[in-house]
Amino acid sequence: MENSKWATRFIWSAIAQGGMVTAATLILFVYGSVYLKPTPATVIASGSAGTWLLIGYMTYVIMIIALGVTALFYDYLEVRLGRKIIRRRQAILTVIHLVLMNVGIAGSTWLLMYVGYVGGAAVMPASSGGGGLTDEQAHVQILSPFPPVIIGFILATMVGVASGGLAYLLELKSKVTSPQ
Repeated sequence: MENSKWATRFIWSAIAQGGMVTAATLILFVYGSVYLKPTPATVIASGSAGTWLLIGYMTYVIMIIALGVTALFYDYLEVRLGRKIIRRRQAILTVIHLVLMNVGIAGSTWLLMYVGYVGGAAVMPASSGGGGLTDEQAHVQILSPFPPVIIGFILATMVGVASGGLAYLLELKSKVTSPQ
């Protein structure tokens, strides 16, 4: 049976990112529920800046699924259609896709989770382990430096995905050089 080397790479990256989300889950909701004050679950439930934590976590899970689905596209191209990505331009675009999608996903979501926890904890009352800041203070003092960095990681993800889409289309439009 023939394999798609790019589908395999995307599946392995999804598995690696899945391991990282498992680690995040263990840190946040197992370790964190025992050793962190306030707990991540309490920070999420309180809303405000803690919402960033939930959005980062859920987005991470969804994007890992997207990595796995991307593998299906490459498998379809390389195995079902017999269109191996061997041309230099398409291969470079596919590498960009793999690298930037992974870096962008991990960078943006981990920052969202971290800043969401720190910012959410900061607005909780000191009596429950929080910092006692107002929402405005937390946004100005803690959260405000992070959106440009998070947006940069999101842009990296988008450039990676666009590169992969371009590689895919270029390969579909190119002349077949190997037998199907």
